[in-house]
Amino acid sequence: MDSIFLTIILILVVLIPSAFCIWLMYILYSIPAKSGQKKLGIFLSSIVGLFFIYITVNMIFEDELFSKKDSENLLAEQNIVLNNDFELLENKSMSAIGDYYHTFTLKITAEDKTRIINEIKNSENFNLDPKSENYFDNREDYYNGPKRIKNYETEKQFVRELFEPQGKGYAPTWRKIKVDKNENILEFVDTNE
Repeated sequence: MDSIFLTIILILVVLIPSAFCIWLMYILYSIPAKSGQKKLGIFLSSIVGLFFIYITVNMIFEDELFSKKDSENLLAEQNIVLNNDFELLENKSMSAIGDYYHTFTLKITAEDKTRIINEIKNSENFNLDPKSENYFDNREDYYNGPKRIKNYETEKQFVRELFEPQGKGYAPTWRKIKVDKNENILEFVDTNE
């Protein structure tokens, strides 16, 4: 039963946007063509078609199009800067209705690792009990509270965690940057539920 329901949803997710795009291309071609401006109709419908192809390719190949610059921008949002060259080892994202999950793993230099760990350790709120604040207990604070950044240490990693409510009815931004203690590995996790 669940697989049939999932199949129907997937078909609708693909067919409805495709049908809308084809309809829009037809309208944008036929209206100018009927008034004697066939080239304008071809131009307008081509723009819509190219835009639809761009969106589709971008959605399908989102993980493959993710770049080192994209990872630098996401890290910079939490004031983490990589001074040396690094390698993008893995990038994965997954989304479903109401949920989004994105993670990437970088191989960084020992210098960057040491500097980032020192930044986390020397932050004002370092090593507060990471379990002392449960974002899900206070639902009002979950949606409308202040932006929070926690810096803490686990058995295997140093972590900088960002939690930023986006308002009632919107999933908060919840991002973690984890620096491995034993290896020169940095992991970024973005969860929206």
